Amino acid sequence: MNVIKLGGRVLDDPQGLTTLFQHIAQQQNLEPTLIVHGGGQQVDDLFAKLNLSVVKYHGLRVSMAEQMPLIVGALAGTVNKQLLGMAIKQTLKPVGLTLFETGLRVQQGQPELGMTGHCIEPFEVSELLLTLLEQKHLPIVSCVGFDSRGQWLNVNADEAAAGLAKALSATLTFVSDVPAVLDDQQQPIAQLDSDSIEQLIQSGTLMGGMRLKVEQALNVAQFLQKQVRICGCSCDTRHHSGTLINP
Repeated sequence: MNVIKLGGRVLDDPQGLTTLFQHIAQQQNLEPTLIVHGGGQQVDDLFAKLNLSVVKYHGLRVSMAEQMPLIVGALAGTVNKQLLGMAIKQTLKPVGLTLFETGLRVQQGQPELGMTGHCIEPFEVSELLLTLLEQKHLPIVSCVGFDSRGQWLNVNADEAAAGLAKALSATLTFVSDVPAVLDDQQQPIAQLDSDSIEQLIQSGTLMGGMRLKVEQALNVAQFLQKQVRICGCSCDTRHHSGTLINP
């Protein structure tokens, strides 16, 4: 079982995504795949067109209640359906979902982050998701979640992918617009573990969104006792590319 998280400008890379979906189509009968996607950059672009401000807090978007219709529309609507269209072209059987349909539980986080949600234990998935995977469908999951009151929440897509990987005991790959985690000379790092990650954080090399991604990757690697990969779109066809996060 594979969980692939798509994010960053990779969502604006049709050629790279086509190659990725082609590889998934070749492997889907052998091992099911689930895709989790963000769309923060696409939301930022939309806000820029509408002259709306983007506010971040420790690398996470502050999702204001009055902006949620736009955020949800971009993530669960436009970006999700663009990915469905690309998957259909490769003869896959995609199904667009939010985190609610997967069974992953979500609750509102810090007040400073507005309508931002977090995944909470126990990490479990729904019968619906398991049935879709058994029937060789390709779930494409936006990072929109709902709490127990039905309130929609914007969940960090890295965290959502990590939660689903834990629930499914799946191999997790973060696919982004960077080829790997980079050192202070902007060179790819082949492997990282908890000690080397801490050194990068202390030196200021690892920060912002990439720090959050690496921390989620390490958490899953330790939880499942298996490696997690952070890479660019070519990772499924170039198996030695990217950065491996070791337990």
